[in-house]
Amino acid sequence: MYIAPYIDSTGIHLPLYSDILGSLIDAYKNIYGQDIYLGNDAADYQWISIIANRLNDVELTLQQDYNNRSPLTAVGVPLDGLVKENGLTRKVATYSSCVVIISGLTGIIITNGVVKDLSGYSWNLPTVTTIGEDGTIEVSATCQTLGTIAALPNTITSIVTPQYGWLSVNNDVAAVLGQPVETDAQLRARQSLSTRLASHTMLAGTVAGIAAVASVLRYNVHENYTNFTDKQETPAHSITAVVEGGTDDDVAVAIFSNRGIGCDTNGETSVVVVDPDTLEEMTINFMRPQYLPIYATLHITRLVGYTDSVTTQIEEAVCNYLNGLQIGQNLTISALYGAALSVMPSLVTPIFSITVLIAGTSEGTQTTSDIILDFNEVTQGILGSSPAYITVILL
Repeated sequence: MYIAPYIDSTGIHLPLYSDILGSLIDAYKNIYGQDIYLGNDAADYQWISIIANRLNDVELTLQQDYNNRSPLTAVGVPLDGLVKENGLTRKVATYSSCVVIISGLTGIIITNGVVKDLSGYSWNLPTVTTIGEDGTIEVSATCQTLGTIAALPNTITSIVTPQYGWLSVNNDVAAVLGQPVETDAQLRARQSLSTRLASHTMLAGTVAGIAAVASVLRYNVHENYTNFTDKQETPAHSITAVVEGGTDDDVAVAIFSNRGIGCDTNGETSVVVVDPDTLEEMTINFMRPQYLPIYATLHITRLVGYTDSVTTQIEEAVCNYLNGLQIGQNLTISALYGAALSVMPSLVTPIFSITVLIAGTSEGTQTTSDIILDFNEVTQGILGSSPAYITVILL
């Protein structure tokens, strides 16, 4: 039944497309007679349906405009404007980075060097890299491809731009993953978290302060308020923050500015922060996450409608899910089923069946059991590498 659009205490109310169409048909018959033919194949009916569709388009726009008044329902640019009231801006896409060891002749200067990993991705060295007296230097290499590009230890090993005196390159540590542009859902979550800075506990304020740091991607903050070291090996009356992304200095200042009075900090990354009031120096400690590459194998029975591209979609969906878990979040096998099935156009008419799904932290330890992570670990999905970490076996 058609109703005129209105707004009350419960929100905005709009008629459905079918209600608009029915109202226009009734009005048309009242003008031209009840016996006029308005079947689906009638030209008059088709013109009425076009008008109804255009009116429905306008109402959907009104609905979206109404929703854009709140961070909970706003999308895109309107959401960007709303979160500015909380001092937030949407985080831009970032590139993965990795510390690499350059080896060669002492004093050799490498200009605009480029290296490559085993998956074929290229990484830029700093504009100028000078090899030290011991024949090596550690520098941060930045991936040329935007987004979540993984590189395990000992995988960045090829020199793309050979130069005299440059002998080798290698990475002893895993890359810090870049990220795509912050999604609406992620920005909404951060906006909700930001309100804790002034109104919740000091721990919540510390978490919100870390989350607000530019380029911080994921974080996990653990507090031990007891008099004893806890099972996470966090000392008494201290916090351990595990932070991915952001510069060491910015993260340390965020922790310093929001932590509780007399609260100690823990972690292998240490930064000296100067108190702006007393000018006293304080060492703030925190952790960087330990990446846990996940092997996953899926046995897929192809059904009607399955194509080769679906295999790639399944691999990417599982990989993206693994890269999207939070620090310290356990991996459930059932969630991997959900990630794989998300590429299905319709569960009512499936195009494939998953007969076996196993996962593990190594190729030989894959099982159907969930994988439990420590509070400072985070899962990592890897595609396009050798050996394959995510394997789809077609039956």
